[in-house]
Parts: sequence; structure tokens; C-alpha cells
Amino acid sequence: MGVLIGLAGCSPDPESVAKKNAAALRVTPVKTVAVAPTEVQRTTLQPASVHAYYRAELRAKISGFVRELKADIGDYVEAGAELATIDVPEMQKQREVIEARIQRLVAEEQRAQAGIDLASARVRASEAQLAEAKSKLSSAEASLAASSAEFNRTEDLVQRGSLQNRMLDEVRLKRDSELASKEAVTSSVQSAEAEVAVAQSQVASAKADRDAARAETEITRRQLDELDVLLSYAVIRAPFAGVITDRFVQPGDLVRESSEVGSGKPLFVLSQIDKVRVRIPVPESDASLVNPGDEVTLTFPSFTAEAPITASVTRRSGSLDPSTRTMMVEAEIANPDGKLLPGMFGQASIHLATKAAANMLPARAIRFEESGNAYVYVVGQDETVSIAPITMGMDDGNSIEVLSGVEAGQRVIDAHLSRFTNGQKVSVLAN
Repeated sequence: MGVLIGLAGCSPDPESVAKKNAAALRVTPVKTVAVAPTEVQRTTLQPASVHAYYRAELRAKISGFVRELKADIGDYVEAGAELATIDVPEMQKQREVIEARIQRLVAEEQRAQAGIDLASARVRASEAQLAEAKSKLSSAEASLAASSAEFNRTEDLVQRGSLQNRMLDEVRLKRDSELASKEAVTSSVQSAEAEVAVAQSQVASAKADRDAARAETEITRRQLDELDVLLSYAVIRAPFAGVITDRFVQPGDLVRESSEVGSGKPLFVLSQIDKVRVRIPVPESDASLVNPGDEVTLTFPSFTAEAPITASVTRRSGSLDPSTRTMMVEAEIANPDGKLLPGMFGQASIHLATKAAANMLPARAIRFEESGNAYVYVVGQDETVSIAPITMGMDDGNSIEVLSGVEAGQRVIDAHLSRFTNGQKVSVLAN
């Protein structure tokens, strides 16, 4: 019994043993990592959507019935290919009427030209008569001059008594007759000049009639050209090479001009997909950092087994959408096999040209509350833990930028399965 009592007195106190064991358990060995300022390539990860390089909704320019369809959904068509024809018989009749009107106007031109020729002939005849009258006038003037000279000579001889007065009277009568002849011829010249003036006026009038007929013919021809342009719209053609992605018309359908009320859906939707546009809405915080030429890495859920697609920023809109506060960025991608379809969604990682010095931590060192807020376990100089809520920035998948909550040089607990509390002691293992 005494031995047993002695042994019992030498055994340790169970309560003190439990305290020592609990203390030993509370000091958890951990590894730490330091918050390190690092120059990083900034990236922005955003949703992306595929769009046709060009997409056109083809509508009718004229109203009529669909006579024939030459393309359907999924067909590849070249630029200028006929897709459908619209029957417009009333326009064909209008064209026949205008053609007949042009023929009538051409006949009027020919009649006006004939009037010009006739008036020109009259001018030539009048001019010939005028020339003849002027010639007679010259002859009459010469005869009058001769008669006047003879009269003067005879009068002188009579005054001298060499001739009788009877001879002077005869010469006077002859002179007066020649004077009368001259006056008659002068009247003929004036009449011929008037005839020439009238004929020339007739020529000018006939030319005016011809010019008016030509102008009317030209106007009618232009009306025919305008109608031909409208008739050309009866054939729906592809404005560029692409694929018919929608068709909303059947043979025999009545289609209306696009400007009319009730014109409804387009006849066809044509998309160019041998090259596509990938559109990426970039948030306001990164919009000013994106520039044409920045590298873009694209992934699509439809091609999980394939390597990401690398492209470059082709253009940026340069303004923010007021409703989303994002700027649209486009990247053009060759799509010769048609694998990328308009409407596909994916993710785009844009590698911004700007590099920045950031406080980075491994992603594994950051914890999250149930509410989604991030925090880290900061280890002080005395190896005491303090919980520090943080604000995160960029995330490249391995490291995460810490915007606030910790400072460069501070050490935090690396990946660990245990949860820690403020003031808890830890044992920092050598790295």
C-alpha cells in the first residue's frame, strides 16, 4: 500500500498535462510568404462574343410577288449572286409605254429636222432672189447713169442751139423711164431682203422645235433609265460573299418596298464568316489601357480540347456605353473553315501594354469568407496571427494583386488546411 501511495505521489497532474498538450497543439507550424512588389503584365479577363465580319439584312426595293428563289439557308453565295427574283408586270408595261413615247418623240425630232431643212431651202431661194434683184439694181443704176449723162449733153446742145427742144424731151423721157426702173428694182431688192429675213426666222423656229423635241426625248430616256434601275431591284443580289443565315420569304409571297409600312422582316440575312469579329466589352477601369495591337487570348467552351486562339486588338470604339460603362473592343480572326459561328460566347484575356508594380501574393495564400470577402493571415514578428481583410486586383490565375489590407514585406500564412484566429501563436517553418 505504501509503495502504491508513493508511486501515485510521483505521477504528473493530469490537468497540467492536458494544458501542456493543448498549448503544444495551439502552436501550429506554418510556412509563410511575403507580400512582394512585382512588375506585372496587366491583363483584363472579359466575356467575348463572335460576330459576322459583315451582316446584311436584304430587303426589297420594289413591291411585287416572289417569282423564284435561288438561295436558301446555309448556302454560300458569291458577291453579286442572284438570290431571288420579284415579278413586277406593271413596271414592264410602264417600260413599254415609255419606249413607245420615245419612238414618237424621235419622230417629232425628225419632223423638226425636216422643218429646218425646208426653212433652210427657203433661205437659200430668198437669198438667190435677193442676189438677182441686186444684180438688176446695178444694171438699172448703170442705165440711169447713162441716160442722165445723155440728158445733160443733149440739154447743153439744145441751149447752144445745136439741137431742137424735141430731142431734149426724148432724152428726158428716157432718163425718167430709167429712174422709174431703178426704183422698181430697188423695191424688189427690199422685198427679197424681207423674204430672206422671214426664211431665216423660220429656220430659227424650226431649230427651236427640234431642240425642244430632243430635250423631251432625253427626259423620257432618263425616265426609262430610272425605271430600269427600279426593275433591276426586282433581282435580289448578294452585296458580298457570305452565307445565307436566314430566309424569311417563300415563292409567291407578296413583298413590299422596305420603306412601306408593314414591310416586315428582311427577305434574307447574309453573313460574311470567312473572317469574324470578336467583340469584347472592356470595363471603365481598363478601357483607357487597351490599344490596337494588344495581344488577346480567346477561349471558347465549344472548343475545350483545343488550344486558345491568339489574336490582336484590331480597333476600339473610343467611348463608353452609358448603360454598361464598358468600351467595345474588336479583334478580327480569320475563319476559313467556318468553325467560329456568329453568336458564340467565350472569354478573352487582353494583355495590356502597360506594366505595373503591384503587391502580389500567391492565390493559395488568400482565403474567402462565406460572403465572398477575401482575407489573409498575417504573421507578426512575435509569430502571432492577425486576420487582415484585403481588396484584390488583377488575377493571372497563379498570383493575385492585393490593393489594400497588407503592405509590401509583410508575411502571411501560405496554403494551410487549418483555420486561425486573431492572436493565435504559430511556429514559422524555414522556407
